[in-house]
Amino acid sequence: MTDSPRFLTVLTTTDSEERARHLAARAVESRLAACAQIDGPLTSVYRWEGEVTTDTEWRVTYKTTAARYDALEARIRAEHTYDTPEIIALPLSGGSAEYLAWVAAETRE
Repeated sequence: MTDSPRFLTVLTTTDSEERARHLAARAVESRLAACAQIDGPLTSVYRWEGEVTTDTEWRVTYKTTAARYDALEARIRAEHTYDTPEIIALPLSGGSAEYLAWVAAETRE
């Protein structure tokens, strides 16, 4: 394995299931992610503008390649309604060869 990961899981959260479905579909349609899964509702507790806030959110988890990350991040930012959206990329240290080949094929430009 090389020093830099070839495959990533990317996470974001949003304020509605409809918005999560939109973010997921746009990324997959554009081949920026092979798959996007939606979890929720979730309860998020965080500090924002000096106050502790509790909100209901939905998480979108994308499966993609490192090569497509910058474009995926740009798409999430462009489509997101939050001022500061959560966008976290986690490297995959392994996975089934067939699945990772599928991710690579589905995100090919």
